[in-house]
Amino acid sequence: MEQLAEDFWNIRGDFHIARVINVGTHMSLARRPNGRFVLLDSYEAGQADRDALMTLTDGGKAIDAVLNLHPFHTLHCGFIQGLLPHVRLIGTRRHHEQCPDLNWDPALIEKAETQREFADAFDFSMPAGVDFVSDDPAVHVGSVLARHRTGRIVHADDTFNILDLPWPIDKLMSGPTIRFHPKLAAGLEKRAGAADDYVRWATDLGHDWANTQIVATAHNSIARMADQGFATAIAQALAAASDTIDDHRRKYG
Repeated sequence: MEQLAEDFWNIRGDFHIARVINVGTHMSLARRPNGRFVLLDSYEAGQADRDALMTLTDGGKAIDAVLNLHPFHTLHCGFIQGLLPHVRLIGTRRHHEQCPDLNWDPALIEKAETQREFADAFDFSMPAGVDFVSDDPAVHVGSVLARHRTGRIVHADDTFNILDLPWPIDKLMSGPTIRFHPKLAAGLEKRAGAADDYVRWATDLGHDWANTQIVATAHNSIARMADQGFATAIAQALAAASDTIDDHRRKYG
């Protein structure tokens, strides 16, 4: 459990593909202006991280809600509910469908009215031009991004990736600090203008959240923006995805 700002902590976790490749996952804890806490996403953290979490939050009593931000991140929701049974478990509609046995709060995090409940501490954004829940379960482009305002930290899942790769793989796969999901081509809506909507959303996000200092992503690392700036990092990610965007424009208009 790493403290990234005065009121923001990030817990890194493991998630293996085919039981071999660890692409990582995460969960964050943020303190609101009223002194209460919110968890972003769910993860079955190890004992040391659980102990730190409980110590900081009066045994979990100071946590008001868990906001599960990615519709395809459902694996650890049951664990978090067991750990914090009193807490509002908020997710997407897909969370309700995939884990119907859990005690879900009726509020859905993809809805603006739910996001407004937590606007004292967070800004939220959802990418335009892509399917929030794809018919292909391997396409995880859509999600809700949360930005802790006072910490100036963006908590993101699959929509953004920051790859912490071992040497020499990092030399072979060099690229921008922030990358868009590798299945962006499949995630874009199959209609004219979807690629332009996505570009506009990403560009506006870079400007609107320009003073962001840290970006924490599930897959699989944290980036500090001091040397580059968030708007520049987003522009570079768009440049790296230009072939995907241009291909979509040629196919759909």
